[in-house]
Amino acid sequence: MTDAVGSIDMPDAEETAESKKKSRKGGKRGKKGPLGRLALFYRQIIAELRKVVWPTRSQLTTYTTVVIVFVVIMIGLVTVIDYGFQEAVKYVFG
Repeated sequence: MTDAVGSIDMPDAEETAESKKKSRKGGKRGKKGPLGRLALFYRQIIAELRKVVWPTRSQLTTYTTVVIVFVVIMIGLVTVIDYGFQEAVKYVFG
């Protein structure tokens, strides 16, 4: 009588391990040399780049403007804080 969970007959562990060694040759990488793997790598890069949603010119202009304005604001903020610390150090140390 077999139990419900393990009712499927499994081959011996020796046969399974040996058959895995024989059937596994390294997949796609095992069949190609270094140049074939490099070509596969570049094909995969191109396939991933085709999935990218590229921004339009107007979106790119908007994003660029936002970044430049943010950087200018941060430069101003850091300049003001630096000037404040400079004046504080002059006041404390004379």
